[in-house]
Amino acid sequence: MNGQNRGECYFPAMVTVLDNAPREKFSDPVLTAKGETRASVAFVELRTLWINTGTLCNIECANCYIHSSPTDDRLAYITAAEAARFFDEAAGFSDVLPEIGFTGGEPFMNPDMLAMTGDALARGHSVLILTNAMQPMLRPRIKAGLLALNEKYGGRLKLRVSLDHYAAALHDAERGAGSFARTMEGLRWLTDHGFTLAVAGRTTSGEPEDKQRAGYAAMFARENIALDANNAAALVLFPEMDEKADVPEITTSCWGILHVDPADMMCATSRMVVKRRDAVRPAIVACTLLPDDVQFEMGETLADSLRPVKLNHRHCAKFCVLGGANCSAS
Repeated sequence: MNGQNRGECYFPAMVTVLDNAPREKFSDPVLTAKGETRASVAFVELRTLWINTGTLCNIECANCYIHSSPTDDRLAYITAAEAARFFDEAAGFSDVLPEIGFTGGEPFMNPDMLAMTGDALARGHSVLILTNAMQPMLRPRIKAGLLALNEKYGGRLKLRVSLDHYAAALHDAERGAGSFARTMEGLRWLTDHGFTLAVAGRTTSGEPEDKQRAGYAAMFARENIALDANNAAALVLFPEMDEKADVPEITTSCWGILHVDPADMMCATSRMVVKRRDAVRPAIVACTLLPDDVQFEMGETLADSLRPVKLNHRHCAKFCVLGGANCSAS
């Protein structure tokens, strides 16, 4: 687009800068650096309730947006009893039960993971688990528990496996040598036992989407993974996030310029529960991408969290508005 469109979303050639405007991007929740009104997203309905199981992970990725690692426990393991309180509250939000999403860290490191999953499924929720499908998931106790849940609840249990690229070298460059092979072991086990699956890739390679999907399709065929790489729900390709990147701020005028509906943003239909290390109780944050930024913490109950979300972060612009991405399955 050209510089005639007003709004930071297109780096306009001329924008009037107010005397009292912020001078740094993403430094003020109300105004952009150029003094325009920052966009916000109103809550619409609860379609996905995310539970962050904790930031501990069995690996440490080079560009992990949540900075998980084998030693980072700043978000502690949430317990099944704590999660149940939010399931209770979520049940009354709408006529349709929300999807329950579990993310981490690596969810299967949490000792209550199977209990929380079983509780959510027993209440009638659909469940989405984001996993690297490596050793924590492949422990005998976890495998046995997953098989039992899949047999009982079938398609309401879905696992999305992180596979950054169809080529082992690029995946391992992000996640460590041998990670691709270990994830493929888990992915083959899941597909062999009839689980409902998806794969999450990343667009770090810079390839056109059709080339990426063709590469995944060839890999799925070679590895006997029963997934359709051309199905956007089966292979989700997420835009890359970089907290240091110079990305445009989103103003109220951007919705019309970009032809984007704010109701389609993730924070219009989801919230995430986190348990901070040493916190007495879990808290609610606006979305899966921003668990550490205090301006996106929204109280200790879902009812407290329903106020609009100001898009005052690079991830809001790059991942959600401009990238059109959403972590949920629904």
